[in-house]
Amino acid sequence: MSDFLFNFIGFILLGSVAVVLLLGIYTLFKGGDTSKKYSNKLMQLRVLLQFIAVIVLVTLAYFFKN
Repeated sequence: MSDFLFNFIGFILLGSVAVVLLLGIYTLFKGGDTSKKYSNKLMQLRVLLQFIAVIVLVTLAYFFKN
């Protein structure tokens, strides 16, 4: 059961990082006011989500993997 939980949380975190990355790339290529307003914020959010994903996955691996 813990393997399912580990994989489920891992895929959710990976998906959230991927969605924010794709949105950031889209706004970067769109250009204009949208790019100026949102691209930097989305990339900062991506870095924050990556940090959270690494911390959560390492913590889960430490507690649930033998």
